[in-house]
Amino acid sequence: MSAVPPLPNETPVQIPNYLAWSIISTVLAVCLCCPLGFLGIVAIVYSSQVNTKLAQGDVAGARRASDAAKTWCWVATALAIIGLLINIFMVATGGVQEYMEFVERMQQVQ
Repeated sequence: MSAVPPLPNETPVQIPNYLAWSIISTVLAVCLCCPLGFLGIVAIVYSSQVNTKLAQGDVAGARRASDAAKTWCWVATALAIIGLLINIFMVATGGVQEYMEFVERMQQVQ
């Protein structure tokens, strides 16, 4: 988090940017889910805008960017969780083994 330099008799403004959360959730969503995980990039963009807007003195804009980043972080996190559940289901039901056998059969045909 970054703060705008305080004016005399004014406390610095603290607005979370959620940058770490947005990066981690995006990477996990892409690895565990599918190309939909790239929606987490929207969270990274909004997260990076928070400190810039604070430095410019746009506190309201920084709050909006922070809120949007948080929303998109939740979207990316949800996609990562869904992807994890799908992967667990595939492993538990043997779906991965069937897929690997299919790939091997396709390679033998060529």
